[in-house]
Amino acid sequence: MKISKSASRYAQALLDLAIEQNKLDAVAADMKYMATVCAENPELELMLQSPVVKADKKLSVLNAIFDQFDQLTNLFVDLIVKNGREAYLSQIASSFDVLLKAHQGIVPVTLISAQKLDDKVKKEIVSKVQASITGTVELTEKIDADLIGGFIVRMGDTQIDASVASQINKLKQRLTR
Repeated sequence: MKISKSASRYAQALLDLAIEQNKLDAVAADMKYMATVCAENPELELMLQSPVVKADKKLSVLNAIFDQFDQLTNLFVDLIVKNGREAYLSQIASSFDVLLKAHQGIVPVTLISAQKLDDKVKKEIVSKVQASITGTVELTEKIDADLIGGFIVRMGDTQIDASVASQINKLKQRLTR
């Protein structure tokens, strides 16, 4: 999902406020729950994006769903709805998670391989990645049989492609020039 600049700015404002009021853990849990609920309920997303449903009705639905939220999070959701930005709530929640990880020094890394890697190889790859960054690596593994062999490492905008499929494509391009 592409996150809009508005959603990112709202998420940054919420993060700053949560840090200032020493409620980071509570707000982070609320935003994680909101992201999960929005992802699992496309009907909620449609309702939030609908111009037909009035803002006060949207707010009452959100308050009913998220009644266990911290007061700061509830006030934030109220503000978002009153400003007519409720369609961005799921993006704000996702952006908040990304900003929180950056604040905590956690670097999300995705390791894609043709088959499950053994622990020794995985640790070696993670140690090489760890040496090139500052922070803690948060590893997510994915399997993609189309790679044939090797692996791809993605972190942020950087991608290291050491897959056999990529090498075959490069070779094919060189031979067909």
